[in-house]
Amino acid sequence: MTKKVTAKGRQPYFNQMKNFFQEFKKFAVKGNMVDMAIGIIIGTAFNNVVNVLVKKVVMPPLSLMTDDVHFTNWKLILRAAHGDVVEVAIGYGELIEVLIDFIIIALTIFVVLKFMNRFRNKAENPDNLEVETPKNIELLSNMEKLMKEQNELIKKKWQ
Repeated sequence: MTKKVTAKGRQPYFNQMKNFFQEFKKFAVKGNMVDMAIGIIIGTAFNNVVNVLVKKVVMPPLSLMTDDVHFTNWKLILRAAHGDVVEVAIGYGELIEVLIDFIIIALTIFVVLKFMNRFRNKAENPDNLEVETPKNIELLSNMEKLMKEQNELIKKKWQ
């Protein structure tokens, strides 16, 4: 005996899907998805810049200092290849290259963040006239000054 499914029986499923799409719409409209996409795109571009910096700027002088030996060729051979036997080796040169990549990436990110933080601190300093201070910081600064004046007046009154 087969059970006939009516539109009323499907209602909870449609409500769940409707709620799911409404949540997704709120998520996408808030900008979370756009911010994430922008971050991924910028991260990918930054990764390309760092890769070129490492492979084309840093590694050639290091290779020159080591008599044109590339780090990727450095390995510890455990069993040499002969005949049909495949070479077994530990490629520690690649590890050195990856560690250098990591150090350069970390240093680059540190320098960029340091620069951005310095610029942000300048922008948030209400006394700095070089950079336009955001309105919320300016208002909080004005409120702080007014509260200090008020405290001075109260102290004078009670003395």
